[in-house]
Amino acid sequence: MDGRVTVLVGTSKGAFLLRSDEARREWDIDGPLCDGWPINHVIGDAATGMLWAAGGSDWHGAGVWRSADGGATWTLSLLSNGSMDAMLAADPGMAEYLGRGPAPDAPFKGKVAALWSLGLAGGVLYSGGKPGMLFASRDQGESWEEVTGLTEHPSRESWMPGGAGLVAHTIVADPGDAQKLWVGISAAGVFATEDGGATWERRNRMSNEAGDAHGHDHGACGHEVGHCVHNMVRAVGGGDLMYQQNHHGVFRSPDGGRSWQEVTAGLPSSFGFPIAVDPADARRIWTFPLNGDTQGRFPPEASAAVWRSENGGESWQALQDGLPARNCFFTVLRQAMAVDHATPSGIYFGTNSGSVFASADHGDHWHEIARHLPTVLSVETV
Repeated sequence: MDGRVTVLVGTSKGAFLLRSDEARREWDIDGPLCDGWPINHVIGDAATGMLWAAGGSDWHGAGVWRSADGGATWTLSLLSNGSMDAMLAADPGMAEYLGRGPAPDAPFKGKVAALWSLGLAGGVLYSGGKPGMLFASRDQGESWEEVTGLTEHPSRESWMPGGAGLVAHTIVADPGDAQKLWVGISAAGVFATEDGGATWERRNRMSNEAGDAHGHDHGACGHEVGHCVHNMVRAVGGGDLMYQQNHHGVFRSPDGGRSWQEVTAGLPSSFGFPIAVDPADARRIWTFPLNGDTQGRFPPEASAAVWRSENGGESWQALQDGLPARNCFFTVLRQAMAVDHATPSGIYFGTNSGSVFASADHGDHWHEIARHLPTVLSVETV
C-alpha cells in the first residue's frame, strides 16, 4: 500500500498542502494558496482528486475555492460579498491601483459572513457558515443552494452564538447513506437529518448513564449536553457510534447523537477543541485538552500532550514523545486534528503558532512536519 499522504491545512493566510514520502517522514510544502484568503477548512476527495477550501471574512466575503488539478490552480465560488467589494465600487482609484474591480453580487450577499466547514455526502458537497447556515452544491462546488430546512429550524430563535459567533463548524456524513448528515453549531448543539437536509432533529440529550460532569451545568435539569459543541466525529464501521469534544467535556453516543454519555474522566481538563477517531478502529480516539476556557486555552501545565483512548473513552493515556513538554502555550483549534488511512493510522494536528505535528504510530511518537505557518485553522488528510 502506498503510504504517501497529503495533509490539507487551512490557515489565516491561505491553504497549504503538505505532501509526504511513503514513510511519512519527509514532507514538501506547497502554499499559500487561495489568494491568501483566511481558510477555515480544506477537504479532498480521493476518488476524483478534487480539493475544496472554505473560508472568508467580513473583508473578503464568504466563498469556497476548488481545485481539480491537485492544488495547482484554484477557482473561487463566491457566496457572499465582503466589504472589499464595497470599497472597490466606491473608490475607482483603489480599484485601478489593485488592478481589479468589485466582484459581482454573490447569491447570498448579506446573508453569510464566512464559511467554516465542508463535508461530502454522496455526490453532494456541503458547507457550513456564519450565522449558523448550511449550503449544498451538486456540481462539485461551482454553484450553491441554501439548506433551508436547517435555517428555518423551529428552535433557531433560541440558538446562542459561541465565542466566534453563531457558526456551523462541523459536518459529518454517513458514507453508507448520503441522506444522513450531522452538523455541529456553536452554541446550538448537534443537528441531524436523515432525509438529505429536508428536516432536522436537535440531538443534545444526555444518556441515563452516569458520567463525570466536572461540575458544569449541561442544560435544564442536567438532561442535555452543553450546546457549545466544539467538534464531532463518526466512527467508521461502528454503526452510529459518534464522539464529540464539547465546551464542557468529551462525550460518546452509540446511537447517532440521540443520546450522549460523558467520557471525560481521566483527562486533565474538560475543555478542548478537536477530537479524532481511527478509521481502522472505532474505539480508538484522540483529543487535545486545554487548561480551560478562561485560563488561557493552552495545554495544562504548559506541557503539550495528545490524549488517546483505546476503549471509546473509558480510559485515557497521555502521548508526549516529540511534543514540547515545557513552556508550551499554543492552542489546537476545533478542526485542526485529523487521521489518515495508512497502516498504521497516522494522526496530525496543527497549532495557532503555525506548527503541524505528525505521528505515524497512533500517537506514540511525534515529529514536527511544518513550522512557522500562519495560524492553523484546520487539518485534514487525503
